[in-house]
Amino acid sequence: MAQVQANRNAIWKERIEQCYQRLGDTRGLVVEGRLTRMVGLTLEAIGCRAAIGGQCDVISSNGDKIEAEVVGFSGESLYLMPTGDIRGLEQDARVVPTGKVCEATVGDHLLGRVIDGAGKPLDGKGPILSSERRSLTGETFNPLSRTPIEEPLDVGVRAINALLSVGRGQRLGLFAGSGVGKSVLLGMMTKYTNADITVVALIGERGREVKEFVENILGEEGMARAVVVAVPADNPPLRRMHGAMLATSIAEHFRDQGKQVLLLMDSLTRYSQAQREIALAIHEPPATKGYPPSVFAKLPQLVERAGNGDKGGGSITAFYTVLTEGDDQNDPIADAARAILDGHIVLSRQLADSGHYPAIDIEASISRAMSGIASAQHVEAARGFKQLYSIYRQNQDLISVGAYERGSDERIDAAIEAIPVLEEFLRQGMNTPVSLEESIGHLIGMFNPQEEIETV
Repeated sequence: MAQVQANRNAIWKERIEQCYQRLGDTRGLVVEGRLTRMVGLTLEAIGCRAAIGGQCDVISSNGDKIEAEVVGFSGESLYLMPTGDIRGLEQDARVVPTGKVCEATVGDHLLGRVIDGAGKPLDGKGPILSSERRSLTGETFNPLSRTPIEEPLDVGVRAINALLSVGRGQRLGLFAGSGVGKSVLLGMMTKYTNADITVVALIGERGREVKEFVENILGEEGMARAVVVAVPADNPPLRRMHGAMLATSIAEHFRDQGKQVLLLMDSLTRYSQAQREIALAIHEPPATKGYPPSVFAKLPQLVERAGNGDKGGGSITAFYTVLTEGDDQNDPIADAARAILDGHIVLSRQLADSGHYPAIDIEASISRAMSGIASAQHVEAARGFKQLYSIYRQNQDLISVGAYERGSDERIDAAIEAIPVLEEFLRQGMNTPVSLEESIGHLIGMFNPQEEIETV
């Protein structure tokens, strides 16, 4: 059987070579190939040439077209990854390079719409009437032309506003295991953050969450200035990756118009897992806990597209959720994300299990932009809060079992007295927004009740 297949491949290659000779050996011309093998979701074709990232149409015997993208090559073989349903595909199907690369449809017509990873509408409101196109991969941004992060952003969450202050153009990660409340916290920030445009990317998550997010979190008012890109977990890995890239391209379009954009992506981990599936399928060797090196190259390429634009232009403030498998904060994707993001907010399962919401672990969280956007008075109050909270947490076991005697350490005594107030400050209902000014005023008032609050 193997010999028969080899003979068929040789005959086909000979025919292709004869075709090239008749055309004057012009290898740049579009020549049809054929599908020779499929392993998992990877298609292998011979007889045609296309660049990495190029689109091809795979045409079955009944004339159905399946879109695919070139993800690799070896010798005379092209490796393709489909972006849609592959049912009905058969051996020897025609492979036709289109000469195109994947692009994103952008424009104001997207506002209020829910689309898939290919930019097609999911909301039943008709086609997207926009002729503006933009590359899915974005353009390289000169780091010296970026505007520094100088303006604070109100996200409506007291613990973040006061202790982990966010600036316009900052990129933060929400790190948590499953079921700890990261989607709820993301929803709170979606509703309460002050932004001109909101772009939401639901990548590789449960399909039922899409309608819940649109109806219960965004609502009619929120959707009027939002674009939702939904690519649930049952989509092919390449489509999931395209969904994250599409959402970023849409955010870039609005930023270039001078608008303040909020980009929310749930989740960065599913994007990485999609790239892992593709890389392993084309035989890239795994490097770190099953993740090939290309995964860690793709992450900064996506994240670096967010941020501030040129001076006087718009900005993209981005929040990426990162799923820490088994609550392991040293998971390869979590570790890589921490290194390229401008801060991270860690959610604690222990706090969530005790009914403390939002379950933000203040000790493990940090905003790298806070020192540049907060006043000295604010920074000092936040430092004092964290010190008291950390002292109590470090000695909590001794205090709980009665092994600590009051008066032994002044710092611990102060922490015990303050902890009810500190914990109350960190708790907040999901339907109760707290403004930036109110959050900072409350924090400073806890430590310096007689002083006037400095404005940033």
